[in-house]
Order: sequence, then structure tokens, then C-alpha cells
Amino acid sequence: MNQESLLEQVILFKGLSQEELRLVESVGKVRRYEKNEVIFNEGTQALYLYALMEGRVKIFKVSFDGKEQILHMVEAGEPFGEVPVFEGGVYPAYAMTTMPSIVFSMGRDDFMKLIRQYPEMSFHIIGFLCKRLRQFTKLVEDLSLKEVPGRLATYLINLYYNKNRSLRFELDINKNMLAAILGTVPETLSRAFFRLKALGVIDVDGSVITIKDLNGLEEIAVVGR
Repeated sequence: MNQESLLEQVILFKGLSQEELRLVESVGKVRRYEKNEVIFNEGTQALYLYALMEGRVKIFKVSFDGKEQILHMVEAGEPFGEVPVFEGGVYPAYAMTTMPSIVFSMGRDDFMKLIRQYPEMSFHIIGFLCKRLRQFTKLVEDLSLKEVPGRLATYLINLYYNKNRSLRFELDINKNMLAAILGTVPETLSRAFFRLKALGVIDVDGSVITIKDLNGLEEIAVVGR
């Protein structure tokens, strides 16, 4: 797949013609990153907007004691680093690849020129930012109101719907990363898996999860423990 084909999969650039995509490509840069490469650091000046063309990127913060909290997993087609670029501030978190990835980047001034030239891009951005706000609101709710088994149940329910409602699916990230997403540590996550298994709502075989009692799992997700 060529770079223009990859670019047209990015949410911000959907609907642009091939000529317009070539213009976008001409003012940006495409770079391949290896696994676990840092794209930007928390606190550095936000000079570039990024879009993930292939692979996966985690956006995360690190506490004073070294604990990692993943705020969002960026999937192919999603922009990231967009809010501080608009504000002209600094990146509020770290961005790092979790697998070999292809990333498109564009300078802030060039991006603002494109917005003025193609106003329809603004609607894509507004819609995407609203979706991201809902995700962060849900993350805050889960971390503050739910215990780890409830957070895990919520995550598995979301995977169930994202996997075409299949009751048997494979976790698409390792358990250390899942623990960071759920705001806990691997040992506590393992106990949460054991509890859900003991309650008879799931079965675990390595990274493969089988939901045995969907209603029971949903109830735990709602109650939060």
C-alpha cells in the first residue's frame, strides 16, 4: 500500500482527493519507528501533529514512583498530539510505539494552513476530539469508581463488542500493558483474572479469553467490583 493510500485512512484526511492528499504528503514527513521507540516526551514543545498510518502507539504518563498509566492506545488511522498543537503548548504525556509503526508528522504552521485551506478537516477534528473526550471521561470514571475486577470486566466487554461479539477472543496486548491501561500492577491484574474465572464468568487460556457468562460479566462491569 503506498503512502497516499495510507494517508487516506487517517481520520483527519478522509474525503480529500488524491491531489489534496499529495499536497498533505508534501508538507509532512513519514517515518518508520521500531518497537518501543519514543515519538515525543512529556513536557516538550508541541511542534508537530502526528497520525498513525500503521502499527500501534501508547500515550502514557509516568508517576514519581515510576508507575505507568496508559491514557490511550492509538490505532492505525488516528491522529495524536493534536490538542497541544492547537494550543501551542507542550505535550502533556509520552508517546511510544508498542510495535513497528509508520507515523506521519506535520508541522504546526503547515497543519493550520491546511485547516484554513480545507475547512472540512475541522469537522473531522471536532468529531474525533469529542470521541477522545468521551474515552477520557470513561477512563476517569473507571479508575475512580471501579475496583480492578470491575475495570477488567469493562475492558473485556468492550473487546467482546469490538471482536464482532465473539465469546472467544485473544487479548491484543500483553498483560503488563493491560495492567497499565487499567491503572494497576500485573500482580493485582492476575488476581482480578483469577476472581473473574472463579466466579465462572470467564475462562483464561494464556492470552485467549472465553466469556462463559456474558450477563454476569456485564453485571460486574456495571457494579465495578
